[in-house]
Amino acid sequence: MYLDSEKKKEIFAKYGKSNTDTGSSEGQIALFSYRISHLTEHLKLNKKDYSTARALRMLVGKRRRLLDYLKDRDIERYRNIIKQLGIRK
Repeated sequence: MYLDSEKKKEIFAKYGKSNTDTGSSEGQIALFSYRISHLTEHLKLNKKDYSTARALRMLVGKRRRLLDYLKDRDIERYRNIIKQLGIRK
C-alpha cells in the first residue's frame, strides 16, 4: 500500500507539530499533497480512470479550502507550508 501508518506518522512529524498531531492544518495539507501526487502519477498511466480523477479533484478542493482557512487565520504558517511543500510558484 502506498500510504501506510508509518508513512503518515513521518508526514505528520515533518510538517505537523508532532507525529501524533493529525489535526493540524499543516499536517493535513501535507498528507493531501502526498495523496494528490500519488493519484496524479496513477492518472498519467490510466487516463480513463474517471473515479480516480473525481477523487483527485475532490482532494485538490479539500486542500484548497484548508489553505484558504490557514491563510485567513495565520499568514506566516500559510507561507511556511507553501514554501515547504513547493505548491506555488
